Amino acid sequence: MSKAPTSGHKALIEKLRKDFADLASQARSTELTQHGQRKFNEEIKKAAEELNVLLCELDPIKRPIAIFDPGNPRTIGFFIALALTAQPRQPLADLKEFYGSGVYAIYYRGNFNLYAPLRGAETPIYVGQARTGNEHAQTPVEQGIRLLARLNEHRKNILRASATLDINDFDYRALVVQTGWETGAEDYLIRLFKPIWNSETKLVYGLGKHGDSAETRRNKRSPWDTLHSGREWAGADAIVDAKSLQTIAAELTEHFAKVPPYRTVNDVLAGFIQALRQI
Repeated sequence: MSKAPTSGHKALIEKLRKDFADLASQARSTELTQHGQRKFNEEIKKAAEELNVLLCELDPIKRPIAIFDPGNPRTIGFFIALALTAQPRQPLADLKEFYGSGVYAIYYRGNFNLYAPLRGAETPIYVGQARTGNEHAQTPVEQGIRLLARLNEHRKNILRASATLDINDFDYRALVVQTGWETGAEDYLIRLFKPIWNSETKLVYGLGKHGDSAETRRNKRSPWDTLHSGREWAGADAIVDAKSLQTIAAELTEHFAKVPPYRTVNDVLAGFIQALRQI
């Protein structure tokens, strides 16, 4: 049988309750921007997850981390991501025409210094999805050439940055997915790999950014365009850098130290298996 809480434990619980009450009061009385509110919500969610982990550790009866639900979109996303990893890597420079919508991953194996940890690795530099415009599509032909079009768009952007990037240093994997299941797979790929070009990772974002007018939207130059000049609209004098080169370099160094790239496919598979463990 478990022991009753001691006075010390009770004091900790009371302090925790008081801290929660103070946090709730401050949160209700503070006006935040949309971005600030989103960041605040993320921190609250992170703290709640940490408390739940602590609760599991303190319970004398072992608790599974999660219930395996085959019908959960995240579970489906996991297996779609696993299927993507099983596909052969293809050169992005030699993009062949094919039908279908789904998910894809782009890999870098070149000599750009800041990306050195990715050289020869199985961690993609970017992942994404391409959804069909026909929600009733049942076949790759009905889905159209959405995956091809998205990959070709990225290929063209990389070609424009020829001063720093060589299209021959990029590979891709693509997986045609049943209509409606693309988002769950993309979300899982981002959580697993934390690709540095994805906006969610908040590092070298901007590959998919389009050339809006700096005068009409007062855009800042994305970190991707700061590192890889070549897109005409991003070179406008009216646009300033969202991040300096020094900041980007420091953030990438810190990122790769915290999230080392998967070196082999077997390492990736081990990561998938680890994510499935309940205890």
